[in-house]
Amino acid sequence: MAVDGDPGQEPDYRMSLAAERTYLAYLRTGLALLAAGVAVVGALPDAAGLWLRRGVGLLLVIIGGALLASARQRWTAVDRAMRRGEPLPQARVTGYLGWVLALVAIAAAVLLFVV
Repeated sequence: MAVDGDPGQEPDYRMSLAAERTYLAYLRTGLALLAAGVAVVGALPDAAGLWLRRGVGLLLVIIGGALLASARQRWTAVDRAMRRGEPLPQARVTGYLGWVLALVAIAAAVLLFVV
């Protein structure tokens, strides 16, 4: 069955399943980031300033939500490219995710040392 009604050849099932596993990994990562954001705010009541905790928590929730929102779009684009025999699209989200999470890690380190 073609994604979003795209015609094309059926891709190798191994590649299709690999793309599906990647999609599920995006979802797991997004959910983990959401949970981490909530935990930073709720589970660290005595850590640093309230504004810093809420800032780190909000940033993690926003990143998790953005990752969840982009997961389906990414999987659809990969599946479409495989069906058409085109090169796979680049995953820009993962590059941005790495940089933003590095900034969150720095903010979290500040949060830990201010306690």
